[in-house]
This record gives sequence, C-alpha cells and structure tokens, in this order.
Amino acid sequence: MKKTVLLTGASKGIGYALFKLFIENGYNVIGTSRTETKLSSTDNSAEHIRLDLADMESIKKFEKFIIDSEIKIDILVNNAAIGPDLNTSLPDENSFRQTFDTNVTGTVFFTESMLNHLNENGKIINISSKMGSIAVCQKNDSVAYRMSKTALNMYSKILTNRLLGKQSIATIHPGWVKTELTENNINAPLSKEESAKNIFEFIQSDYKTGIYWDAPEKIEIEW
Repeated sequence: MKKTVLLTGASKGIGYALFKLFIENGYNVIGTSRTETKLSSTDNSAEHIRLDLADMESIKKFEKFIIDSEIKIDILVNNAAIGPDLNTSLPDENSFRQTFDTNVTGTVFFTESMLNHLNENGKIINISSKMGSIAVCQKNDSVAYRMSKTALNMYSKILTNRLLGKQSIATIHPGWVKTELTENNINAPLSKEESAKNIFEFIQSDYKTGIYWDAPEKIEIEW
C-alpha cells in the first residue's frame, strides 16, 4: 500500500522539488500552498490543497478536508516558511509578526491539528535552518527568521518527548539552496533538486527520533 505524505509549502522551491520526488518514488502526496497553484500527477497520486498557515480558519478548513476524506498520514513534512527580514540587521514589527505567524504559530497549530490523523510509527519532519541554532550563531542579521527557526527547533524537541514510542521527529537543515526566499540565494551552492534529494534520502533512513540534521553535510547539528 502506498504511503501518504503531507507536505506544506509545495508549490515552489525545495517543497516543489520534494513534491515531485515523493511522487516519483511511489507515494501519495498532498501538497499545500497559499496560492491556487494546481499541483498534480499523471496517475492521480497527488493533490493540491490551499492552506495559509497564518490563518487559523484555513487550518481548520484543511483539517475538515482531512477528516471528510478519511485520510491517514504517514509522513508530515513542515516545509512552508517565510523570511521577509532575511539579510536585514534590525527587527521590524510587521515582518516579525508575519514571520512568527507562519513559521511558528501556524506551523505549531497545524501540526497539532494533524496529530490525530498521523499513523502509528509515522514521521514528522520539520524543515528548519542552521540559522536557528544558538550554538553556532555568530551573526546579527535576520532576527525574526533566526528566532522563528529556534522556536521551531524547541517545538521539535517537545514533540519528541511527547510522542516517544509513537511517532518519530526530525529537524532538518536543508543547506544553502537556490530558492526564491531571498535574492542572495542566487549564489547558493545547492540546487532545489539536490537539497530535496538529500532530505528525501534522510526521511527514508532509520534516523534517531529527535535528531537535528544537516542534510547536505550528513551530520548532526548542535542545538
């Protein structure tokens, strides 16, 4: 029986590359994004549903879809994130709120709403960033983005403790990737496809629950 993957932020960047990779490897995939972009597959193994993590009503509407469709999830990949303050030096109130609404509040409450629909021995993968690591932080830029990823890391640790023996949790740094998140990413060494392949291979592995993983370097990261 095909396993079912729920992937947020699936319409572009690493998310879209992962979306295609899961389909190519025989998964049923539910991809979400804030846009009305239609993601599909030739064999009907994929579906696109609109979801805005910054909107609690959107999260409730999505859960109703899951309930009404009687869908059980094997792998939840929390990939959706924004970074409007990337490469800026000082926090800005509006972008700070926007970042936390999506990267933290929305992601946390969306995940909580999906837990009852996650199969026993299922996996929750949080796409984070080394920029959220306190241990290795040496810069003062991107305040909201860095803090949001640190908060996501803590949520991963809490979930690991709560779901021990039921589902496995992993936090992944995808590397510096050529995505649309910021203009500087044009200089990144990794393509979206390379990053997605690294993440996909990790998800297939027998990883230790609660791990914080550097996907391109294939090593654990300090929290």
